[in-house]
Amino acid sequence: MRRFLIVACLMLTAGAAHATSGPGCLIVTNVAANDVLNMRSGSGTSHSIVDVLPPGNHGIIHLDGPCVPKSASPRSRWCKVSHYNGDKVTKGWIKRRFTVDSDCP
Repeated sequence: MRRFLIVACLMLTAGAAHATSGPGCLIVTNVAANDVLNMRSGSGTSHSIVDVLPPGNHGIIHLDGPCVPKSASPRSRWCKVSHYNGDKVTKGWIKRRFTVDSDCP
C-alpha cells in the first residue's frame, strides 16, 4: 500500500509540474486592451463562457492538447486549455487566432 501511495504522489507531482513549466503555454494576443478573450465550455461560440482572459493580465494558459479541427487553418482552430489564475483553475476552449505560443513560467 505504501508503494502505491508513493507512486501516486509522484504521478500527481509530475503532472502538476508539466502544467506550469516549460513549453505548452499560450499568451492572449490580437485582443484590444479594453476587451477579453472568452474561454468557452466547448469548441465554438455557441458554447457558454466559463472564464474571461484579459490581454496582459490572464495568469497561465496551458495548452491541453492539439487544436481542432486539424482540417481547418491554424487560426480557425479551437484549443482545449487550462487557465491557472491564482488558486483558481478553469478548463475550457479558446480560439487559436487570439493566442501565441509561450513557455510556461
